[in-house]
Amino acid sequence: MSIVSDRPVYQVGYGIALLLLSAMWLSSPHVVLAQALRFQPQGANAVGQGNAFSAQADDATAIHYNPAGLTQVEGVQAIFGTVLLGGSIKHKALSGVDTRGDFGGSAVFPPPSHTYLSANLGTLGVTSLSRVTLGLGLTCPFGLNTRYPVDGPFNTAVTSATLPLIDIKPTVAYKVTDDLSIGLGADIYTFAGFLGEGQAEQHQGSAGIYGIPAGASMELNGKGTGVGMNASLRYVPIKNNEGNPLASIGLVYRSQAVLPLHGALLVNDAKVAEASTSLALPPIYTAAVAVWPVRTSDREWKLELDVDFVVWKSNKQNDISLSNGLTLPQPQQWKTVQVVAIGTEYKWLNPAWLPYWDVAARAGYTRTENPVPDLTFNPATISLSSNTLSLGAGFLCRKGGQFLGVVPCGVESALWPKAMGIDIAYQEWFYEPHTVAGNQNPTVNGTYHAFVHLGIFSFKFLF
Repeated sequence: MSIVSDRPVYQVGYGIALLLLSAMWLSSPHVVLAQALRFQPQGANAVGQGNAFSAQADDATAIHYNPAGLTQVEGVQAIFGTVLLGGSIKHKALSGVDTRGDFGGSAVFPPPSHTYLSANLGTLGVTSLSRVTLGLGLTCPFGLNTRYPVDGPFNTAVTSATLPLIDIKPTVAYKVTDDLSIGLGADIYTFAGFLGEGQAEQHQGSAGIYGIPAGASMELNGKGTGVGMNASLRYVPIKNNEGNPLASIGLVYRSQAVLPLHGALLVNDAKVAEASTSLALPPIYTAAVAVWPVRTSDREWKLELDVDFVVWKSNKQNDISLSNGLTLPQPQQWKTVQVVAIGTEYKWLNPAWLPYWDVAARAGYTRTENPVPDLTFNPATISLSSNTLSLGAGFLCRKGGQFLGVVPCGVESALWPKAMGIDIAYQEWFYEPHTVAGNQNPTVNGTYHAFVHLGIFSFKFLF
């Protein structure tokens, strides 16, 4: 019996459900953590503070956390970093059968990474535009990489899924007054061949319906490009005598981005239909406030609170269209959630015990809610409520010091950094167990536990 001609509905049934699910996971090259597709760690400075950084936003990672903060970054700055992440997923079915999965291996590969470049136009010689700072970022703010046994109890729902989506972020920031800055940027979501296979993929086994032999391997894949925008503000109501902020407020809006996905449905590695859908990445509203109880010439102490409103309810459905003209409705019914982050940083500036260096100690906590209802829960997108603890440190070497004890900092050369440093952080995600009941695919019902830990580092160069 021909899968394509005799049973065209199959292409819509199981296979297309996968594309749509793949589509929903199609936003970054890596793992799904806590809050559906969103991957929050995008710079070690912020991660060490539980991602509470949108009011501070005083290095080039402001391109992601609050573009308006770029006006604080003097000269040219470059930040490069990556995340080392591992963990596991455990499922206990109602029958008592245990299943274990992971995020693609003992460590996610390729690892989620980030790059930021910023330049103040005044420093570059355009004195008439000294209030303007330009930035460009390359990040992975959404992600997916999950893997389960091919003979597991819910293998007809998913055996593996990956989502190598990147975000290209051209950004501009403008200092309106000494106390107020605004930022504007684009988010260009797309795929790249150097990340996995350069497309979203989901694999599963056949349930033996729609003319497909039971146990046959099925794959849905797709890729595309979508664009969103972001707008931000940073206001400093209180300063010290040196003009440094003692309090700051950050507001950030990230628009919805609709990403069209085009790909194929394969059975036993043979293409049986073309498929397409669209993935709606949610609008995000962020409000943040930071205060510095201590800010002197030799030390600083900051406390910050950030609250994100992630409008996942915009992800109502992801209908999949097949090349045979059929359409498969895919309701999602996700809900809007809050993410609360609290962070602190204590910094020693050129201390006697380490001259020519700035040293920072950081800590933070993040509370993340689960936006996915039991009805549409899928193990490919492990979304569980979580409490995250963060620890971090930062080291910045200035003129007179030696980076890593070998490389001189601040050499008199336009091509050599005036300062260089490294930020490191560690996060432990404490997921809350969740029992899924009443799912549209009964095989995924059961209790889920997840464990994730990650380390992140960012190298920083100031020119």
